[in-house]
Amino acid sequence: MSEAIPLENLLPIEDFKPQPKPRSLKVLLGKSENRKTEHNYFIKDLEEIRLVGFRVLCEGDKYQEEIPKAANLLHRRTDEIKHVLNSGKQIGAFIVEEFPSEKDGYWVSVQVSKYEDIPKDMVSLTVPPQKYAITLHQGHKHLIRKSHERLQEWLIRKRIKSANDCWNLEFYQQFEINENVPDDLEVVLYNSIY
Repeated sequence: MSEAIPLENLLPIEDFKPQPKPRSLKVLLGKSENRKTEHNYFIKDLEEIRLVGFRVLCEGDKYQEEIPKAANLLHRRTDEIKHVLNSGKQIGAFIVEEFPSEKDGYWVSVQVSKYEDIPKDMVSLTVPPQKYAITLHQGHKHLIRKSHERLQEWLIRKRIKSANDCWNLEFYQQFEINENVPDDLEVVLYNSIY
């Protein structure tokens, strides 16, 4: 079984706070020989990632309400999870295609180095190694879908096929999603590709 990838290897170690000027994806990701770039899009391979948190399962139009609630709950309870990496920064995980019920929904989670004594009302998820197209979303939480759509358009132009049957990831750059201040949301989007 491969080691979990510390988020520090993908993003700067500093704690992220709202900045007066938007940061670029290059600043967030740093430099690596494993990345290809065009403007604000990158291709990157990730190793296996172990996640622990809450699974949100609801009607499609309710996710924008329920995900922030789960994120705030996870923020308050992260200290109950053992072996947390990356200062408890949250990661969202989902699969685009409809799948059997055990893979449906959105996982609000933190990365762990190993699974141990998972709190009873939380779940674990192992995301296998995967190649991703990456971009940065900055701004209103309700516009995150537009950032995903722009990334999809870039993939189509580059003739890169999305792996819609694999896990997509969202690396949140703050500890919680504040429902009252939606404009400071900063998320690195990882779209799975073949």
